[in-house]
Amino acid sequence: MGSSQARIEGVVDVGIIVISHCENPAKEAALDFLEAVLTGERKCVIPVTAFIGAYHILTRYLRVRREEVAKELIKTLSLEVEAFYPYVLRELAIKAIATASNFNVEGWDGYLVSLACALGTSNIFSIDRRLSRVSGINVIIPIPEDILRKYHEWVAQRTRR
Repeated sequence: MGSSQARIEGVVDVGIIVISHCENPAKEAALDFLEAVLTGERKCVIPVTAFIGAYHILTRYLRVRREEVAKELIKTLSLEVEAFYPYVLRELAIKAIATASNFNVEGWDGYLVSLACALGTSNIFSIDRRLSRVSGINVIIPIPEDILRKYHEWVAQRTRR
């Protein structure tokens, strides 16, 4: 993770990237957290692959215009910050698949768990509570509960169309 040897606080999940890159009730809260990560105030890593997943979720499921999504995600990815974790190591992929199978979570979630463990943290910043079924993992939701509830209502309306 660059030159900084500070202990990693946690790994950021794709949901935080999604929420912070489109208009929705939780955008400001997600942006506040993301800004703290990108400025180094919070020592977290964001897998670069999360941006690819965010593009898929934003365009396919939330139906945000792909040009708008691409512009915003590329703008963030173009920042020169230490928080971006660019590697998908074969060993982590193997552990990710094993974790996904053992705990009945998605493969991406298995990757987050294996990455967090490899980086010496048990914290994953996410809006996905299902990750807490993985023993030894702390799911930290960086968005206040009332705002998150409004976000989920917004998603439900958006995906009903």
